[in-house]
Amino acid sequence: MVTFGRIFRSLDRALGQRMNQALSGMNLTFSQGHIMGYLAHCDAPPCAKDIEDRFRLSHPTVSGLLARLEKKEFITLREDSEDRRRKLVYILPKGQECIETMGTVIQSGDKKILEGFTPEEAAQFREYLFRALHNVSPDFDIQKEEFDK
Repeated sequence: MVTFGRIFRSLDRALGQRMNQALSGMNLTFSQGHIMGYLAHCDAPPCAKDIEDRFRLSHPTVSGLLARLEKKEFITLREDSEDRRRKLVYILPKGQECIETMGTVIQSGDKKILEGFTPEEAAQFREYLFRALHNVSPDFDIQKEEFDK
C-alpha cells in the first residue's frame, strides 16, 4: 500500500535530485544550497548564529559550511561593526548567480508538479498541503507567507 508519507518522500527525493544536479554543476552540496537559499531571503546580512538557529545546526557545522562557501567565493564573511565578535554573511556575485539558478530549478519543479492542474486546483492543492502540514505539526515554524517570498 502506498501511503501519503511515501508519496511525499518520493516527491521530495525527485525534487531534490533536480536541485542536486543544478548544485553539482556549481560544485555545491545540498547543505550549502540550503544555506544559500536561506541567505537569499534574509532582509539583512545574517550572522552564523542566525543560521545555526534557523537550521538547528551546531556552531562547528555552520562554521564549516560558511568556510567552504567563502572558499568557493559564493559568500564573504565580514566583521559586524557593532559587535566585533560576530561575522556577518554577505552574498557575492557568484552566490547571487547560484541563488538565481536555484530559483529557476525550484520554479521549474513547481511548474512540473502542477502540470495539468487548473489555477483553482493548484490553489486548493496548496491549501490542502498547508492543512496537512499543520495537522502533523501544528507548531511548525514556517508560515504560509514565507512561501510567497
